[in-house]
Amino acid sequence: MEVLKSGDWIIHSLLFTEIGFFQGLTLEIACSLLAIGVLLICSAFISGSEVAFFSIDPSEKKLLNEKDSGNSRLILKLLANPKKLLATILISNNFINVAIVIISTYINVNLLSFSENPLLSFFIQVVVVTFLILLFGEIIPKVYATHNPIRLAEVTSYPISFLGKLLSPISLLLISSTSFIHDKIKQKKHNISVDELADALDLTSEDELEEEDILKGIVKFGSTDVKQIMKPRTDVTAIEHNTSFQDLIKIILDCGYSRIPVYEDTFDKILGILYIKDLLPHLEFKSKANIVVSEPDVPWKPMIRPPFFVPENKKIDDLLQEFQDKKIHLAVVVDEYGGTSGIVTLEDIIEEIVGEISDEYDVDELIYSKLDSNNYVMDGKTALNDLYRILDIDGSSFEKAKGESDSLAGFIIELEGRIPVKNEKITFEKYLLTVESADKRKVKRVKVTIIDDKKEV
Repeated sequence: MEVLKSGDWIIHSLLFTEIGFFQGLTLEIACSLLAIGVLLICSAFISGSEVAFFSIDPSEKKLLNEKDSGNSRLILKLLANPKKLLATILISNNFINVAIVIISTYINVNLLSFSENPLLSFFIQVVVVTFLILLFGEIIPKVYATHNPIRLAEVTSYPISFLGKLLSPISLLLISSTSFIHDKIKQKKHNISVDELADALDLTSEDELEEEDILKGIVKFGSTDVKQIMKPRTDVTAIEHNTSFQDLIKIILDCGYSRIPVYEDTFDKILGILYIKDLLPHLEFKSKANIVVSEPDVPWKPMIRPPFFVPENKKIDDLLQEFQDKKIHLAVVVDEYGGTSGIVTLEDIIEEIVGEISDEYDVDELIYSKLDSNNYVMDGKTALNDLYRILDIDGSSFEKAKGESDSLAGFIIELEGRIPVKNEKITFEKYLLTVESADKRKVKRVKVTIIDDKKEV
């Protein structure tokens, strides 16, 4: 008798089993297979619900809240306790999968007698059943849930809610045990200190981290005192409480501030803060440069608002929180003896993170060197508007050629279409621009030479 090859033997066994299976199909086998089919459907819904519920983003939660239906309210209620929801889904899914394995094993061993063929029994019990559970109970429903989370969550919300109540004792036990483990792990977790983060930032180069300055500002934010960022009393514009309204308006127009401290006798005795917006009803604006006082003598002292005093050693992160709580923008800084050291504003605090903030009323100190009447050395980041002020020109020719640039370095790059190298000379009309310092990324310093003594009109 010819011995069958292993592959032929498996095929022969499968064909024989299939014929025997159909001939011996009984009600018990049919009911068992039906039970497996129902359990696979349940497993699909439970597995899909896990992805569906936890894929709902804040915008979809907002839509559910606005919808205000029974299903939407139940979904939001389940999501309010994510640990219990996840525990319910996992416990239910595991019970269902175990039930599928038990029933399939019962069919395999007791009804079809596959145990007589170990290889075939292993193939059906491990490969086929696992494939069915993964494909129909995990992969397909989870792929569908990823694309339709709300729809599947609405379908499964009531069954999941019922299972949550039914399996509550087991889920609570699971949650409590995992919470214990989570607390133990959390205690061992290493938190990066501010000093370690600062050291890490020091190791980075400008090419690697363009936001380095902002991150350094954030790191140092909590350790910075008010004294380090305040405007000292010598630079503060303040108003004596006996100042007339006419003189008051002149001071306001000269300084351009929106809040000004008011003192009595000396600056150490601050009475309060005058908000310029409180004076607007008493002013007439005929033009931007022509402001007329509508009343000759306005009693402005009752408009003074109470001052907010802070010590010099107060941390600016705490001060920022107080500014937010009190809805104010300015505080008076006092020393240990009660004398006024200066003032600190909300802008001063924010500048510690984002850098210098300038508006159209700020007059920056221009940093440049005038070699002679025709030669100037300027920083590459010098604004074109400042260049016009230094050279005393209207800058119309520069404005026509500047493109998107706003600085002197940007203007040179716009003209050349590239970043020029050191000592390279660029001629623009009657100006010779010599690059005195540059790298691969930017132009750092420029010498501006006026070729013709006649200035631009």
